[in-house]
Amino acid sequence: MDDFLKALRDKHADFNQGELNEQAEQTPFPLFERWYKEAYEAKELEPNACSISTVSAEGKPSSRIVYLKELVNETYVFYTNYESQKGKALQLNPFASLLFFWPGLQRQVRVEGICQKVADEVNDAYFLSRPRESQLGAWASLQSQKIANRDVLSTRLLEFDKRFPDEVPRPPYWGGYQLQPTLIEFWQGRPSRLHDRIVFECEGERWIQSRKNP
Repeated sequence: MDDFLKALRDKHADFNQGELNEQAEQTPFPLFERWYKEAYEAKELEPNACSISTVSAEGKPSSRIVYLKELVNETYVFYTNYESQKGKALQLNPFASLLFFWPGLQRQVRVEGICQKVADEVNDAYFLSRPRESQLGAWASLQSQKIANRDVLSTRLLEFDKRFPDEVPRPPYWGGYQLQPTLIEFWQGRPSRLHDRIVFECEGERWIQSRKNP
């Protein structure tokens, strides 16, 4: 067996960076904001990066990395092409799951909920804040569609650069989703794989807190 494959099987790092006890907060949001701030201050690589999982019409799950861009009224906001694979999946099934992983702090946060599109004025404001190159890229990329080669993408980028010499408008098929959480689970690594898992579940207008076995 190759050394790197043997290391894959035999690597057994322990977890000893912290602990997570039951929280006094009535909702999970103060804890999430505190954990995110600690990840940011600890210089975790891309602390706002998270995996989002969606389900297709055929019931097939799919995951990819997106960036959390805003926390608005206790919702998690990210942006994408509405005609992408994830956009089409969310149109058919708005339920999704986000997963944040901060390895330096040995923490994960899992957020389950329902997605809906954000308002046009919010989309426009965020799109305006993006670098010009990213704005043009939103026009050039027919996200998730097959493409013959890289040159096609480069050509489209140049075409839109000429088409919009000044301000770049937001494509009508590009915008944000806000995920309204129904469950948020906080995971803190602990020694002997006996990790802490504190879960908040939304029941009506109340959040119910519980602890799970690791």
